[in-house]
Amino acid sequence: SIGRARGTGLGGGHDEREQTLNQILAEMDGFVPKEAVVVLAATNRPDVLDPALVRPGRFDRRIVLHLPRKQARIKILEIHSREVPLADGVDLESIAAMTVGFSGADLENLVNEAALLAGRDENDQVGMEDFNRARDKILLGPKTDDIINDEEKEVIAYHEAGHAVVAQKLPLTDPLQKVSIIPRGRSLGSTQQVPEKDRHNLKKEFLKQKIAVMLGGRASERMVFDDISNGAANDLKESTRLARRMVCLWGMSDKLGPVYFQEGEEHTFLGKEMTRQKRYSEETARIIDEEIAGLIREMENKASGILKENHRKLDKLASKLMEQETLDRDELEEILGGKDKE
Repeated sequence: SIGRARGTGLGGGHDEREQTLNQILAEMDGFVPKEAVVVLAATNRPDVLDPALVRPGRFDRRIVLHLPRKQARIKILEIHSREVPLADGVDLESIAAMTVGFSGADLENLVNEAALLAGRDENDQVGMEDFNRARDKILLGPKTDDIINDEEKEVIAYHEAGHAVVAQKLPLTDPLQKVSIIPRGRSLGSTQQVPEKDRHNLKKEFLKQKIAVMLGGRASERMVFDDISNGAANDLKESTRLARRMVCLWGMSDKLGPVYFQEGEEHTFLGKEMTRQKRYSEETARIIDEEIAGLIREMENKASGILKENHRKLDKLASKLMEQETLDRDELEEILGGKDKE
């Protein structure tokens, strides 16, 4: 809160925050030889810190805290569930596997939310189903009371079934965990995949198949109803964002080659979009746009091809979703078969 860069030209150079930072820097340099000042600091925005704070010699040790990996998540869950009466079927390793990307605070919130849900149902112990519901609530939001007519329900069912079929038939994608057409938060349905392991290096083919899964819902709507809806808005947003990273940041475009195209740096005070500048020509920008659009079209065509080959399974899955609203892993494998291997 006080370590932001000085001298931005906004707010003048004599505001209270800057004077506090100057005082801390002076104290860290020291005035009296026999007095020592120990400074401890933490931030989740190291990119906007003042250069004087991060230069060599200011802080003797820097510790970077990453999100916990699977084994760490298991230990964190054990700590937060010590005082919680867990049912016999609760498997903390399975919970850790389906909470990739959760921080320690997120995991604590998960345990507390599961305990609250069990308490509302007047259960003496917290079961695995309570943890699953708590995870859904944290990731997707609470259930909504919106009444959806049968026509819209069918569209949602085919949309989510499209995601599921493409995910099951592509070899590199994460295994399916659950598919639901119960509205939560802003989402009318969800297709959940649980990675079998934490990933740190993402290969090009894995990322392309991930985009294909995102576009499976839209491809399913187009194939079944010969029309598309606005339900794929977030899918398009996320797939385009991922494709842009592949092309601009990770050098995964054959046409552009191994070049990093940065879109300018965010200004410390002026917000993210206001001051972004492109550091490449208009011709390069046009090629980037073409590569992104081409990658997305390629993966949408791939998703459409998979759905055409598995039309009967798509119909069966959508029909089952209309009937039950939520399907777990075993029910999905019964309809779609086992996951395709490479």
